[in-house]
Amino acid sequence: MKCMEILPLHCGHYNRKDRVDFTFDLQLFAGEKTEEPTAKRKNDAIKKGQVGKSQEFSAAFVLLAGFFVLRMLGGNAVDEIMNYATYIYGNLNFDVNEETIMQLFIGIVILLAKTSMPLMVFIMIIALAMNVAQCGLHFSTETISFNPGKLNPINGFGRIFSKRSIVELVKSLFKIAIIGYFIYMFLKDQIFQMPKLIYADLFAGMDVIADVVFNLAFKIIGVFMIMALMDLYYQKWQNNQDLKMSKQEVKEEFKQQEGDPQIKGKIRQKQRQMAMARMMQEVPKADVIITNPTHFAVALKYEAGMAAPVVLAKGQDLVAQKIKQLARDNRVPIVENKPLARALFAAVDVGGSIPHELYKAVAEVLAYVYKLKHKNKRRFA
Repeated sequence: MKCMEILPLHCGHYNRKDRVDFTFDLQLFAGEKTEEPTAKRKNDAIKKGQVGKSQEFSAAFVLLAGFFVLRMLGGNAVDEIMNYATYIYGNLNFDVNEETIMQLFIGIVILLAKTSMPLMVFIMIIALAMNVAQCGLHFSTETISFNPGKLNPINGFGRIFSKRSIVELVKSLFKIAIIGYFIYMFLKDQIFQMPKLIYADLFAGMDVIADVVFNLAFKIIGVFMIMALMDLYYQKWQNNQDLKMSKQEVKEEFKQQEGDPQIKGKIRQKQRQMAMARMMQEVPKADVIITNPTHFAVALKYEAGMAAPVVLAKGQDLVAQKIKQLARDNRVPIVENKPLARALFAAVDVGGSIPHELYKAVAEVLAYVYKLKHKNKRRFA
């Protein structure tokens, strides 16, 4: 916040009494995004597919799942392939025709399904589960929809040399360096053992190579998962930074959701005016107006069949004066009773029945009014 002092131009000297102080918020001019994103802003971003999601996080778990399944089922897959190869080479004397070629093709398809399908299904399930774990179950077509602006080469160069692209480049170089270092440290001891496999049995050599490959893979995946967790935290943070709002944006969103305060105020004023007009239309129907006599006025009505007298209208100060004026114009009796007027005004809403504790006091007033009306009828009869 900045405070400035404005001096009158017509003054020849500085006088603190002539100083004009005012404050303003620089953020309103700069549009700086300092406010946390609102729930609506986040929901709109999710609908557009803009979520804090790490591709490395999903890739790390997919690699872990893939190598785990290969470790568990790789031996069975090798046995299946070897058995089928033995079957094929053991029956090379069959006639080559359309039927035998179709049988061979079907056999290969079944073999691939038996050996690779579990791996593919498991990897697909893990990939979906990791995406749902990161950003929930949301589907958006906006990210894959055609956008002509993406074909603009200027915008393309802007994305290539943007801050996000530079960060991704640094991350990639860092991953290559770290993973390369671990591969080197692991293989520098194992590489000298490889020549000895020349004298080993074929299957024994394959087992040794498989152990080396899987040990290296799981160590690299462990490092990759640590980096993926760091990247996930960074992506969540970066997405939140991208969604931050300026003070003006927060105000505009509030207006869109709640409506313009000035318009809402005018609507409430109009509603009060309409309610007041309806209430005033009920005053001529009242049996009596109870006042205190200057500040409060309450119009009561009672008919046969009602459980208790009903408040048709009530008001304070100027409204009370209008109620009394309407009562005089329509020859509605006005009775002064200060405690009862205050009690009715405070306890009963317009259209409500009077409470049980005021029955006696109201009954006395109504009895007096009915008696007065009866006398007037006899006088003019």
